[in-house]
Amino acid sequence: MGYLQPTQYASYGLAADVTDDMITMASALIDAHCRRVSLNPTQYTERLRMVAGSQTVRLSHLPLTVVAPATLPFVSIQARYAKPRRGELVFPLQEEVLWAFSLPGAWTTVDPTTVDFVAETGELVFPLNILGLPYNEVEVVYTAGLATIPDPILCACAQIVKNAEATTGGNVKQSKMDTMTMQYFSNSLIDANVEAMLAPWVSTRLG
Repeated sequence: MGYLQPTQYASYGLAADVTDDMITMASALIDAHCRRVSLNPTQYTERLRMVAGSQTVRLSHLPLTVVAPATLPFVSIQARYAKPRRGELVFPLQEEVLWAFSLPGAWTTVDPTTVDFVAETGELVFPLNILGLPYNEVEVVYTAGLATIPDPILCACAQIVKNAEATTGGNVKQSKMDTMTMQYFSNSLIDANVEAMLAPWVSTRLG
């Protein structure tokens, strides 16, 4: 579904006869530029390395969003125990116990309620576990996106449509915008103004 609705066309400077495929094309280009499936709330899965000595990771797609009836943006969280380096463990017998239960390198489920997070930045802070063994990798299934599409994205969608109409000589309303047409004109359709509007929602990595 496109980001602009027919009732919004006039408010954003578009003619009433703009076709649905134009809005769909503009919305798809926005998603591609922002490196995400959609700017609407969407579920993602990420596996991230955790830097030695750190208890934090940063997710790629923002902002983290809670979708009812859930109370957290996380569907599930798993973490892998790191292999301790010499001198990292406090108690002499601790390493023997950990290896006896084959914990280093094993994955464990983490209770999402124990993980602190900042929705706007995607930063997750993991708690220290009672075994004293750090994590070195995490897998997070989470929801991110915008519950309400803000004005800059709606303006960007309208501007892409206007750029498409200008680029194709004004006859785009009479012909459908297929995938090859989108790819051919993508550089000119997403101009500097559109890039500036979308900048806050560009994901930090592909995927």
